Amino acid sequence: MRLVTFEAQSPWGPMRRLGLWRSPDILDVNAAYRALLARTEDVGFAERYAAVVLPADMLGYLKAGQRGRAALAEVDAHWTAGSTPAHLAGWPVTFAETDVRLLAPLPRPNTLRDFSTFEQHQARVTRAKGNAEVPAVWYEIPVYWKANPENVVGPEAEICWPAYAEQLDYELEFGVVIGRAGRDIPKSQAAGYIAGYTIFNDISARDRQAKETVMTFGPAKGKDFDTSKILGPCLVTPDEFGTGSQRMTARINGEQWSEGRTGDMHWSFADLIAYVSESETLKPGDFLGSGACGTGCGLELGRWLQPGDVMELSVEGIGTLRNRVVRCQASAVGSQA
Repeated sequence: MRLVTFEAQSPWGPMRRLGLWRSPDILDVNAAYRALLARTEDVGFAERYAAVVLPADMLGYLKAGQRGRAALAEVDAHWTAGSTPAHLAGWPVTFAETDVRLLAPLPRPNTLRDFSTFEQHQARVTRAKGNAEVPAVWYEIPVYWKANPENVVGPEAEICWPAYAEQLDYELEFGVVIGRAGRDIPKSQAAGYIAGYTIFNDISARDRQAKETVMTFGPAKGKDFDTSKILGPCLVTPDEFGTGSQRMTARINGEQWSEGRTGDMHWSFADLIAYVSESETLKPGDFLGSGACGTGCGLELGRWLQPGDVMELSVEGIGTLRNRVVRCQASAVGSQA
């Protein structure tokens, strides 16, 4: 299944909803579940029960756990031609994808951790910094840094160039959203904690990052600024995404700059989940990023983004995440999740 968070217009203004995406349509899963329940239950009960078991937001759905997953599977099984009403109390159950705005599938993760799992990328970055070999610790533990989850935006959001940056860069990544709470998770069981996969573009101000990392604290303003963390366009469940080696590409203004394979990761997501959960509880709605694949950023290529550039990051089996880089006034940034 492909899950999305979308914004649709209503008499009360724009509303965010959780959707099941089957192009060219998107099903409002909360409304669809209420409609299914209302066939045999009181309408008021159906509304209250659906709000708890299959909420209208992604984080609420993830926190609903097994009952939420079962309800979504029931909705998925019933979504065939003519099986769902066009409207429920005046609210559309099915939307044309052209009539809604896709947001980040998880608009506000609980936490956002980003790793470096591709050896080719790490080796190229190490050389770009003037070092001959990848540090030995990279092969010993899957190190990561934490980003500000408030900076997450989604497909087609304008990416505002930070005023202090001269070298702005993209990163071709993908990542997983955690769907179950767990602590000290064995690697052999880690796959059961993945709710789904999505594309991740980790926008970076390389000149500021280079200054900050001299202090060995990790990136700060080099990575964290408004609109710098892009997720989307959807969250693909593990059964649909599979375990193959999917192609990854990045195109800037239509020109391909980067290409890699998901199967080239040195550290798997099972490794990451096991590592992060050591003496720490992972929770539904946490996000873990893969880090850039080999050739997956301008730093490796000696090329930088420019204002007006259009980035299109694609991962086979997920889709394409498209955004434009713009010069923004501080007051124009707003909330673009």
